[in-house]
Amino acid sequence: MSIIETEATLHEAHRDNHTHRDVNGGWLRPAVFGAMDGLVSNLALMTGVAGGAVSQQTIVITGLAGLAAGAFSMAAGEYTSVASQRELVQAELDVERRELRKHPADEMAELAALYVSRGVQPELAREVAEQLSHDPEQALEIHAREELGIDPDDLPSPLVAAVSSFGSFALGALLPVLPYLLGATVLWPAVLLALVGLFACGALVARVTARSWWYSGLRQLVLGGTAAALTYGLGALFGAAL
Repeated sequence: MSIIETEATLHEAHRDNHTHRDVNGGWLRPAVFGAMDGLVSNLALMTGVAGGAVSQQTIVITGLAGLAAGAFSMAAGEYTSVASQRELVQAELDVERRELRKHPADEMAELAALYVSRGVQPELAREVAEQLSHDPEQALEIHAREELGIDPDDLPSPLVAAVSSFGSFALGALLPVLPYLLGATVLWPAVLLALVGLFACGALVARVTARSWWYSGLRQLVLGGTAAALTYGLGALFGAAL
């Protein structure tokens, strides 16, 4: 009786506490990394130009141009990438759909063999494969999951990828420009706000990693700050040379 109670208690504890971190990152990962990319690239661009001892107006125009160019580039790149990936997946699904239509017995045997390779008894594997193959669409979904590692009902949208990349990059790239738009006349408020944003983005990334928030935030701050410092130095060097 005590063994049964102990097992029940362990089962309840396992059920209540058995949760996993989101290893794919969901929407958070691409959004945060898009904003981080905008922050680092535009901060580095603006500090590089500022290092050349140019006017405040030139720095602002450079920042706005960097925001627009980077956001449109990210959107176009993401759209093309995701659209190409989706087209490739659709082509492979068409191949699998034709095979299921032309050679249903071979495809069913292939599915059964896959289950056997994973430890299912041969007779049970054949029975499961036969039952799953009665519905052509279900069979296609299972073959796509098992052979291609994809979910036909959950393919990424090129438009969503493009819009989200545009928005997140533009939001990150806006931070270093914002102090100038609010009346700042020197570089340091833009750098300070951008560094705070980098730390915040790094801390958010910790939600989908095993690192602590302060470590991730500090790491991103150092990397982004280093990029800005190096480009400022290059800007000063080129400005002096010209």
